[in-house]
This record gives sequence, structure tokens and C-alpha cells, in this order.
Amino acid sequence: MDAQATPQLPSLGEMTRIFGKVGLLSFGGPAAQIALMHRLLVDEKRWIGERRFLHALNYCMLLPGPEAQQLATYVGWLMHGTKGGLIAGLLFIVPGALVMLALSMLYAAYAEIPLIVGVFYGIKCAVLAIVVQALLRVAGRALKTTLLRAIALIAFLALFLFGLPFPLVILAAGIAGFVASRVAPQAIAGGAGHKAHAGSPEYGLIDALIDNGHLTHIAASHRVFWLRLTAWTALWLAPVAIILAALGPHDVFADLGLFFSKMAVVTFGGAYAVLSYVAQEAVQTYRWLTAPEMVDGLGLAETTPGPLILVLQFVGFLAAFRAATGLDPLLAGVFGATVTLWATFVPSFLFIFVGAPYAEALRQRPGLSAALTAITAAVVGVIANLALWFALHVLFGRVGHVESAGLHMAWPDWASLDLVACALAAAAMVLALRNLLGVATLVALFGAAGLALSALHLV
Repeated sequence: MDAQATPQLPSLGEMTRIFGKVGLLSFGGPAAQIALMHRLLVDEKRWIGERRFLHALNYCMLLPGPEAQQLATYVGWLMHGTKGGLIAGLLFIVPGALVMLALSMLYAAYAEIPLIVGVFYGIKCAVLAIVVQALLRVAGRALKTTLLRAIALIAFLALFLFGLPFPLVILAAGIAGFVASRVAPQAIAGGAGHKAHAGSPEYGLIDALIDNGHLTHIAASHRVFWLRLTAWTALWLAPVAIILAALGPHDVFADLGLFFSKMAVVTFGGAYAVLSYVAQEAVQTYRWLTAPEMVDGLGLAETTPGPLILVLQFVGFLAAFRAATGLDPLLAGVFGATVTLWATFVPSFLFIFVGAPYAEALRQRPGLSAALTAITAAVVGVIANLALWFALHVLFGRVGHVESAGLHMAWPDWASLDLVACALAAAAMVLALRNLLGVATLVALFGAAGLALSALHLV
């Protein structure tokens, strides 16, 4: 059998380099990070087909916790099993976590951060273009029928205009897809849940290897399920239990471990749902920091690579830094940040390694596959909502909320429109949509442009 008929899986080293690139360039929150992975993994490398990428994203969107980091872990697992998933997931977290830790230390010690504001100003404009490019490509490939386009539009409106709970929107889409598969199969045909064929844009290297029987580690096994569930649950909770036993239930480290472990399993709806829940509890209930400090932490997380919920590390650092007794405050803060990261992200690995084999198996069941196809369409609406949220915060200096007559939506102060940001974003859009520059080059170019504008006092 020739090389074309038997494609070769990229080496662990090559996969590590690509996910290292993802980890270093993943600015701008989940919409931007999903867009970046889509461009690198689907469009440029063609390691994973469009439909399997969206199927994986569907599953991650249904989980509590950071969907973009879970998506990276899922793709790494598809390629190289548990080892690949760990490498991809950790590379998504570690660069940003190290930067966030350094910024948290500076913030706690000096109450101000010497950020290169201009660099991140330019980067955000480039990231916005990458998000729009990915949204257009995903929508073009996933929304093949009128019903799917309607589901995407309804999901967008439900989230942006009315602020409906994310799980409710996804559940409704899944039910609609399942029903459509029974009463009008043609209305759901052509979506992401159906098997693509070799040579189509939706068919990637991983798809070919799976179809040829080369990636056997993805098969679902009840025995492996229980082994993984037991091992990962113990790995996640054992450190928290040790801290609780050693320090008592009212110590700040025990509070952090327990609170963020709970948060990891109840915050459905992605990063923004996590942030809403944590902001309320951390500020009002535990009083670990003030509301303005929470906003500062979110600003830091938005201008560093990695998951947006790395702001939780900032919360854990400040909580332990201020409650330190018998420890150097900075050392206590580092330990608090570490406990927070552990309790937040270990469950994300658990959900992928335990559940992903079953998520893959669902592709073979028409009714459930149709439900996931409809969820894919809803996810396009979700990404559109996140993209609009990101655009508002890039292009406007002030964004408020409208809450009346049933509406619950973000709304900009039009007087705060940033014309320089608009010009940069428009230029980045042209370069991105015409595929004139790669991701790294685009980000570097607009980071340099932002730095130059800052030096000239134009931003």
C-alpha cells in the first residue's frame, strides 16, 4: 500500500511544536482560541477534518470548564492517546499560566502592571480578524441546510439578545436535530455529524487513519472507562483532601481547593459562565478580592495567551497572598495559584480521557449524530455571539448592558468607538480573509504596529 493510501501520523514532536505554537499565540478568549486551532489544525495542517473538529467542539461545549483547552486535549488524544492529550492540553495552559503568575506577583506587590499596552492593543485587532475568518469558514461548511442555518441564528439571538442559559440553548438544538432525523432527515443532512469522504475539505489525516483502523486507542471500553475515571478522580481530589486534612476546613488553601473543585463540575457554558460564577462568589461570598480587582484580573487574562479562565489563578494568588500566616506572602500566593490551577484543570483532562471515546462512538449512531449536527449549528451561533462580544470590547472603549423588556445584551457606548482599532482590525481582516499571512506573522505584525502607535502616543 502506497504512502498516499496509508497516511502517516505526525510525530509526537511535530504535534508538540504545533500545540506549543497554539499555547503561545492563543490570545483573546475561547472564540479566538478555537479560531486559531481551526486555522492551524484544519486549514493549514489538515490533521483533522472540519466535521470531526466540530464534533469534538460539540462535545467540549457540553462540558463544564474551558472548552478551548478541552478541545486541544481532545485533538491531542485523537492523535497520540493520553500522552498526546496531556501534551496538547498542558501546552495550552502552561505559557499563559507562567505569564499570569508573574503578573499576579507584580500586581500584588505594586498594584500596577507594566504591560506593553500597545503590543496587546495591536494583537487584539489581529485576533479579531482570525475569529471572523474562522467563523465564516465554520459557518460555510457546517450550515448546509435551511434548518441548520435557522438553528444557528436562533442560538445566536437567544444568547446575545436574551442571555438565555447556554445549556438550555444546546439542549434545545440537540432535541431539534434528533426530531428532525426522524420526521425530516433531509433537513438535517449534510451537517457535521455525517461521515465525510476522502478528498473532501471535511476529511483530514486523523479521519483517514481512523477509517483505516490505525488509531485503535479511540475505541470505547467500559473497563478502560472505569479505570480512567477512578485514576483521574483520585489524582484530582487527593491533593485537595490532603490539604483539607492537614489545614482544616477554614484555611484559605482548603477553601480554594474545595471551591474551584466544585466550580469545575457545575459551570456549564464555557469560560464566560465560569467567570460569571467565580466573580460573584469570590467577591461577594469569600471576599478574596474586590470587584475592580476582579475586572483587573480579567483584563490581564485577556491580554495573555492561554484560557481566559486563567483569571482564576489570579484570584487564587490574591486570596492566599492576603491570608498568608506563617508563610512568605509571595510563596503563599504561588501555592494558592497552584491549588487553583490544579482544581480547575485536572477535571478537564478527566472529562476528555473518560468521555471522548464515547463521543467518537456517537458519530456512528444516526439519531444521536443528527442531534450533534444540530448542536454544531448552535455552536456556530455561540461562536458568533462570542465573536461579537470580543469585537465590541476591541473596538469600543466602553461596553455596557441593556436589561429591559426581556432583553439581556451587551451594548457599546458609541461615543467610545476607537477609530484606530477599527482601522487596524480592518487591515488585519483583509490580510486574514485573503490568506496573505500566517497566524504567527499576522499576530507579530500587528503587535509591532500597536507598539509603534503606542510610542507615537496614538493609542
